Amino acid sequence: MTPSRTPSPRRSAQPPRVALAFAGGGPLGAIYEIGALCALDDCLRGLDFNGCDHYVGVSAGGFIAAGLVNGLTPRQLCEAFIEDRQGDDQFDPAWLMKPAWGEFLDRAARLPGLLGGALWAWAAEGKSATNAFERMGAALPTGVLDNEGIHQQIERLFSKPGRSNDFRRLRARLTLVATELDTGEAAPFGQPGWDHVPISRAIQASAALPGLFPPVVIEGKHYVDGALKKTVHATVALDEGVDLLLCLNPLVPFHAGSGSGRIPSLVEGGLPAVMSQTFRSMIHSRLALGFKHYERAYPDTDIVLIEPDQRDAKLFFANTFSYRQRRELAEHAFQQTRRLLRDRANTLGPTLARHGISLDEVALNDPDRRLLPVEPVQRETALDRLRGALDTLEQRYQPQRA
Repeated sequence: MTPSRTPSPRRSAQPPRVALAFAGGGPLGAIYEIGALCALDDCLRGLDFNGCDHYVGVSAGGFIAAGLVNGLTPRQLCEAFIEDRQGDDQFDPAWLMKPAWGEFLDRAARLPGLLGGALWAWAAEGKSATNAFERMGAALPTGVLDNEGIHQQIERLFSKPGRSNDFRRLRARLTLVATELDTGEAAPFGQPGWDHVPISRAIQASAALPGLFPPVVIEGKHYVDGALKKTVHATVALDEGVDLLLCLNPLVPFHAGSGSGRIPSLVEGGLPAVMSQTFRSMIHSRLALGFKHYERAYPDTDIVLIEPDQRDAKLFFANTFSYRQRRELAEHAFQQTRRLLRDRANTLGPTLARHGISLDEVALNDPDRRLLPVEPVQRETALDRLRGALDTLEQRYQPQRA
């Protein structure tokens, strides 16, 4: 977490305009951003996370941005996404694990025609088997998991009194960026001309990671993950002349040889570790280039980037679809963000102070401060099971002995 540059003097006595930008990263990204956001909310004074001027979200970050502009506090987002509390606001990531049966059936229905065409090209037209059967790739599904639940659950969440699923009825600007599949161009839902699309549908489109989720059809066009074009798409807020831009990025490349990794080299983790590192490195290098451009193009805006330590093995090797680990990772992000604020208070403090924001020293240095309550340890569970097994054996043995 670093300020992007040495700030220049403020030129206006008007209240500072603040924008928040959230990068993507799947369920892990949302978990990290919620934990980090709660830490910032606890430790920064003078910044209302529900009262900013512009919110920008990409992929999973779109859920966080839309929740904040709809009045959900960071702690309420934690309750909805992290904690296992039954209620109307609960958003369980397990809903994202449903197979995309509709996509499977649609592709299977194409198989006979594709196979017939391939055989004809091979037998009648004399094409090589490789060329003839290339067209069979169209029978493969474009995504393996159903993402319709994202739209349905967020639509329900934002249909409550005081909230809105309509960009045009929000009290502040919200931009959720997806990528149009057939052109590769960014689709800034929420901007003029794009603001008639429901927020829930825009989040679904922005989070449609190719290969994992099918593209989302909106008005006859197909949309996929907004991170394909840029990592945070902060330009949409910077172009409006904001004074402070606070960015949260959950995915960073891992430094395996730094002494905090579980293995000496990521190659030992096999294909999943190699692919994760490749993906993280690509999007982070693009983010770094983007921030260098921001420094040159928007010299009057202070930009603060918050992201994990690149030596953090816990986040890199996480299983984000485990409920118990969701709690552990959110708490981890909360504590790590507090530590980063403490470590960099000397440089970050003056930057934030220019915008009427200060670091709460009491909250930062409170050793007992937590995001989630400590769960009671069930120390006698194994012993209870052993006693139960012995009781069962005794009951079965007694009739035989009699």
